[in-house]
Amino acid sequence: MNPGSESDSNASGRRSQSAFALIDGNSFYVSCERVFNPKLEGRPVVVLSNNDGCCVARSEEAKALGVPMAAPYFQIQKDFERAGGIAYSSNYGLYADLSQRMMSVIGQFSDRQEIYSIDESFIEWTGFRRFDLTTLARDLRQRVKRWVGIPVGVGIGSTKTLAKAANRLAKNHPDFKAHGVCNLLDLPESLQDSYLARLAVGDVWGVGARWAQKLQNLGIRSARDLKQVDPGWIRQHFSVVLERTALELRGTPCIEFEEAPPPKQQIISSRSFGQPVTTLEELTQAVSAYTARAAEKLRAQASCTGALTVFLQTNPFNVKEPQYHPSMTLRLASPSADTRILIRAALSGLKHLYKPGYRYQKAGVMLLDFSAATVEQGDLFSAFSDPTTSINPRTDRAQLMATLDQLNQKLGRGTLWIAAEGVKQNDVKQNWQMRRGHLSPAYTSRWDQLPVVRAIEYA
Repeated sequence: MNPGSESDSNASGRRSQSAFALIDGNSFYVSCERVFNPKLEGRPVVVLSNNDGCCVARSEEAKALGVPMAAPYFQIQKDFERAGGIAYSSNYGLYADLSQRMMSVIGQFSDRQEIYSIDESFIEWTGFRRFDLTTLARDLRQRVKRWVGIPVGVGIGSTKTLAKAANRLAKNHPDFKAHGVCNLLDLPESLQDSYLARLAVGDVWGVGARWAQKLQNLGIRSARDLKQVDPGWIRQHFSVVLERTALELRGTPCIEFEEAPPPKQQIISSRSFGQPVTTLEELTQAVSAYTARAAEKLRAQASCTGALTVFLQTNPFNVKEPQYHPSMTLRLASPSADTRILIRAALSGLKHLYKPGYRYQKAGVMLLDFSAATVEQGDLFSAFSDPTTSINPRTDRAQLMATLDQLNQKLGRGTLWIAAEGVKQNDVKQNWQMRRGHLSPAYTSRWDQLPVVRAIEYA
């Protein structure tokens, strides 16, 4: 046996004895709003999408009122507010900050953690007895609630797919909802199957709407049905990806654990405007701001981009107005992550795309053709370092961008910005900025909006 095979065998043996847990924040955006506003407890609360459009998060009380997911708020507003409901605009800075804190606490319970989304995290446990895991999960849940203020559900299974299913049970099934923890490893397989039989196949992690419809047409309607189908047949009629999902439901780990997510291959920064925009000046500010945000994400994953696409869009649903949906891709002389270089390129494309006489609803920038920042390709005609001095333009640009990011992370996004993004004043709002008429304070990222605790003197 060669060393590689032995290593693979040891890894497989370790994973077969592992348990996976999925920790998920309950109605995460709503829970974030409640952390600093306890008066919201027990009230119907919804959080709205960009421009205060649709309901993207709902409290249990809002769900009980029949508020559907993605409901346009203007359609339900009167009845919702009459019932005592309250709506909030998406406070992305607050949610991201509390997510980081929550993930940090979760990471204390395992040395293997995969942050799956803003409110979901997988961890892997090895070497614990099964009954220890339930106790450990309850300790985790209590610590997150006590230290961060976010209620979470914990699902435990022998694979990531089963952990995902268990998490759903932990939050929704009356047998587990009271404690918020579902450990499938504590249950006999017959009881596990009875729960999986109640889970629609379309709700299984990794099964999309198209596959779900095809599976239902074949009589495979639940997670238990998918578990019992021959994996080879699934691979033949669907794909190896769905075969892995079926094997995971059988308890065979097939989906890799990603402690560090792979770098993105493209980054899109785009928003619908709060009001229609008609002038080049306003579009310049919007495109500059979107490019700056995309560049920040690019540097966060230590990448450079060799090309970017700029696009504009009018309102496709307003058939009475002229339509215009242009885009342009521009290549850079050499890959870069410098916000100034990317904004210069994006504005060059914008000037070619812009036409007066249209009411633009949306603009955006897409970065593509990535390479690692450590192997940045030079340009024959670009500035070069002078060995007789300490000047190195490429290093100086990187240091400047690192300083920009550090200050904005420490003091709040928007502390420093590129002039092309426009003058930023608290009492002046550009038309292109999102409508956020129900925005809560930036409780954790702006000094002037930090919560204040006042002492009360008693006579």
